[in-house]
Amino acid sequence: QVQLVESGGGLVQAGGSLRLSCAASGRTFSMYAMGWFRQAPGKEREFVAGIGWSGIGTYYGDSVKGRFTISRDNAKNTVSLQMNSLKPEDTAVYYCTKGSYYGLGNEAQGFDSWGQGTQVTVSS
Repeated sequence: QVQLVESGGGLVQAGGSLRLSCAASGRTFSMYAMGWFRQAPGKEREFVAGIGWSGIGTYYGDSVKGRFTISRDNAKNTVSLQMNSLKPEDTAVYYCTKGSYYGLGNEAQGFDSWGQGTQVTVSS
């Protein structure tokens, strides 16, 4: 069972940037797609970004396209989310999650093994 630990959240002003990181345990990290979701108070969990097992394919939610970039380092068992041009509506708890085996990273293929989450707060 993979363990996921997020870091990098915090408070930032609108227009600023943050970089989230997720460290994964286990020797099979490189075989799975990975992703990020977020959940704001009173709202459903929302797909933010996904990346395929090889790192070649990436997918983004409509609300973050052009502002966020997902990447992974299979040698270090890490996946990152670079967030630029942040908006107050990006405020949420961000979760790292494991996708499907040799998956593409798109939302339809599903995700499981969630991390504990990291809070991102964007002030106006």
